[in-house]
Amino acid sequence: MLSRLTRPQAVAVCALPVVALFATTVFAPLPFSVAQPGMTANVLGGNRGTPVITVSGAPTRRTSGQLRMTTIEATGPDARVSLGDVLGNWFRTDRAVMPRDSVYPSGDSVKEIERHNTEQMRQSQDAAARAALEYLDLSADDVKVTLRLADVGGPSAGLLFTLGVIDKLDGDGSGGDLTGGRTIAGTGTIDAAGKVGAVGGVALKTRAARRDGATVFLVPKAECADAKAELPRGLRLVPVTTLKGAVDSLVALEKGRGPVPGC
Repeated sequence: MLSRLTRPQAVAVCALPVVALFATTVFAPLPFSVAQPGMTANVLGGNRGTPVITVSGAPTRRTSGQLRMTTIEATGPDARVSLGDVLGNWFRTDRAVMPRDSVYPSGDSVKEIERHNTEQMRQSQDAAARAALEYLDLSADDVKVTLRLADVGGPSAGLLFTLGVIDKLDGDGSGGDLTGGRTIAGTGTIDAAGKVGAVGGVALKTRAARRDGATVFLVPKAECADAKAELPRGLRLVPVTTLKGAVDSLVALEKGRGPVPGC
């Protein structure tokens, strides 16, 4: 014999699948990564006791100020990011929820991703050295540049590596420092011809830069809007598209004359 459910019992029974579905959705892994401002490193100095830039075959100069490359820290490629994680970080200005494929290559294992990022950094360093020597009209046959930065992958430090080499070898070209004694930070890829490319995560990188004392941030021009979205107070944005443009802007800042572009 069947008994009839009361209205509250019927509602409870019908609600069980909905609750189960909601719980599954909240806790199921989603294809996102959660990122935050990462470490910065002064390419004119050392990292973990090792000089970031080493030059042989040409005299180097003592520099003042800092050129700080910037990073973001993201949840790992194998991390479980749930709907709760996404909602909890979506409206935070010190976090960003990003599609995992925009942070890590799709479909690769953790070890393959690590190798990929390491190779990107190596290629970025090679391009940075070539771009700097080409800019200074120096031969790679005579001048050897070695770049070392532990535990950082990807190509986004290219611009700052290049500027660091130029500052070490030639400064502003007339005896001064490219930095003008300031703490300059930035991001951007670079190729051997000196073209600066976009990288992503710039809003978080500006926060890392300001946290570590920067007052000027070099940003790929195409990412000005992203950089301005949550710009920390006291940080000046300088858009760049080429190595020459970046050097010209830094020299103009240092000498206090000439146009300096802004976002």
